[in-house]
Amino acid sequence: MNTSALSVILVQLVLSMSFCKSPAPSTEVEREQHTQVDTTTHKHTNNLINETSPYLLQHAHNPVNWYAWGAEALEKAKRENKLLIISIGYSACHWCHVMEHECFEDEEVAKMMNDNFVAIKIDREERPDIDQIYMNAIHLMGQRGGWPLNMFALPDGQPFTGGTYFPKAQWLDILEKTSSAFRQDPQQVSAYAAELTKRIKGSELVQLNKEPADFTVEMLEDIVKTWSTHFDHKEGGGNRAPKFPIPNNYQFLLRYGHLNADEKVLDHVKLTLDKIAFGGIYDHLGGGFARYSTDALWKVPHFEKMLYDNAQLVSLYTEAYQLTKSPLYKKVVYETLEFVKRELTDEVGAFYSALDADSEGEEGKFYVWAKEELKLALGDDYEIFRDYYNVNTIGAWEGNYILLRKKPDQAIAEQHKISVEQLDKIISGSKEILMKIRDNRIRPGLDDKSLTSWNALMLNAYVDAYDVFGETSFLDEALKNAEFIVSTQLREDGGLNHSYKKGRSTINGYLEDYAFVIEGFIALYQSTFDEKWLTYSRELMDYSITHFFDESSGMFYFTSDIDPPLVDRKMELNDNVIPASNSAIAKSLYMLGHYYYNEAYTKKAIQMLNNVKLHMSSYPSGYSNWGMLMLHETFEFFEVAIVGKDAGMLRAEMDIEYHPNKLYIGARENSTLPLLENKFVDRETMIYVCVNKACQLPVSEVAGALQQLK
Repeated sequence: MNTSALSVILVQLVLSMSFCKSPAPSTEVEREQHTQVDTTTHKHTNNLINETSPYLLQHAHNPVNWYAWGAEALEKAKRENKLLIISIGYSACHWCHVMEHECFEDEEVAKMMNDNFVAIKIDREERPDIDQIYMNAIHLMGQRGGWPLNMFALPDGQPFTGGTYFPKAQWLDILEKTSSAFRQDPQQVSAYAAELTKRIKGSELVQLNKEPADFTVEMLEDIVKTWSTHFDHKEGGGNRAPKFPIPNNYQFLLRYGHLNADEKVLDHVKLTLDKIAFGGIYDHLGGGFARYSTDALWKVPHFEKMLYDNAQLVSLYTEAYQLTKSPLYKKVVYETLEFVKRELTDEVGAFYSALDADSEGEEGKFYVWAKEELKLALGDDYEIFRDYYNVNTIGAWEGNYILLRKKPDQAIAEQHKISVEQLDKIISGSKEILMKIRDNRIRPGLDDKSLTSWNALMLNAYVDAYDVFGETSFLDEALKNAEFIVSTQLREDGGLNHSYKKGRSTINGYLEDYAFVIEGFIALYQSTFDEKWLTYSRELMDYSITHFFDESSGMFYFTSDIDPPLVDRKMELNDNVIPASNSAIAKSLYMLGHYYYNEAYTKKAIQMLNNVKLHMSSYPSGYSNWGMLMLHETFEFFEVAIVGKDAGMLRAEMDIEYHPNKLYIGARENSTLPLLENKFVDRETMIYVCVNKACQLPVSEVAGALQQLK
């Protein structure tokens, strides 16, 4: 085949893949059911049988001879001179299930794949580093992206074409064209792959900004002004569908609105949180949030529940309650934490990753209700429940009803001529009845692996809730999880592992693991004044600098320098549904710089922020966690030192008011931490409010300290 003919085939491949179904926005992920594997009752068993990921185990009995990513698969591809098929998904991914059933369980498809390719299956949550590279490739090819992600690559991993979901006929056609192209002119395929790889390596680069670091309130105002043009002023969130409840977006806007006295921004945040809490995206019976709303009304969720969403939303609603004292926000926090404890908590203190959207092969079946079912279950209370949760045209969905709210309690109580207290009793009793019924349904699949980064987000959420609501059980859960991380995921060499399941701790940690654990441990220190958590944070930060930091850019790589090299070594910069690991670790560098008077930490944090500041105005929602760091630099950042036997009690009293731009440091006796030196007064508990190491006169009453924070 001549070069021009092959080029036409390669272009056709890219175009055909560009028009494949892309079921999920590339800003997010999905998941699937884990069943106990049994090699005695299956016709096929492949190399995935020894993996721990529920997603990989689900494919362990496909006729496709899947491999996990690793030396064995790559060496086989090189030895046999075969292309790689790199198929990436996760366990709650609906369209991943569909493609598995249509293609990977099919004998004809499997034969074509096994004869011509080495097939690698990847859980994107276990290997986000690999997913980053091939998702980047998809975007560079002009495609929208999403999961499942299916990439064709050379034996060394260099990609040359790919797509997302394919039905069987289209997948077979692409398999044939791709294998033919590689057989007939491998040099041209290699040249195409080399060019795409060059573009991958040249994309998303960060330049060291050598200009002076200058951050102003006006800069933040311009960013928010640009962002506000995309606000939905009727339903909250962005003016588009689907809608994702991106917590770091609204945490930044909440803090900015408060610090800059911007009531319009605060109103938007409150509107958004109210609408989410009333919408179908929230599980009104069992607590917890689905991943996103498929519409602009927060009505119809994509029903899977992810640990990271629920963790961050607990923190967000807790912080919003601290400012607004809204009973709705408190209720959401308590119900969501009850859901996490009931359904996502392992006995060792680890948190599971997710619940699937599907049960019995239908999305949302576990969560929706038929009208007659509700009437039969609730009897005389049905009419009030119907109006409260909109079992009407508002809540109707595909022949059933999604429970959601439109009116506040007072309005429903007045409508039915009862007191709010009577209404609460009826609704609580009805929910209890329906939960018992729902508990007897076939449950969505559980992804029972525990990821260190997501666990740290949940740890932080429990700490935040404890700080504001004072529930000791919340602190107990946080401490149990922190001890799990230290005893199980922290290695003797000072590094972290990324994944845990049933006694097996695996996969060298990524920057996100260090960033979120450091952040969580700093939060735990501020709640307990137990210095061991601050010490762990500093040690993990030093390990991160040694193994992830890039001197030339001043930023951190996503992968450690001890990991086997991939096609490219990426840096995660944009905040998404989870904050970027670089923005998270920059915030912790800033905090630790204050705690230890470590100028090297502080300078790194400021340089990182300076590197990205020019990009923030063009994509504000993608830099909201960075924006929270900028708030520390543009408004007074307070260091609140509390020293004496009642330090913990006074810290708890301080959290009655909302003051987001501060850190706590404290001890019940003498401490060598720089901010605490020479501050202990025998038989007294004193509060010192400081800015840039300069402290106001100490006070012994919380009211006086709060006044100094004004």
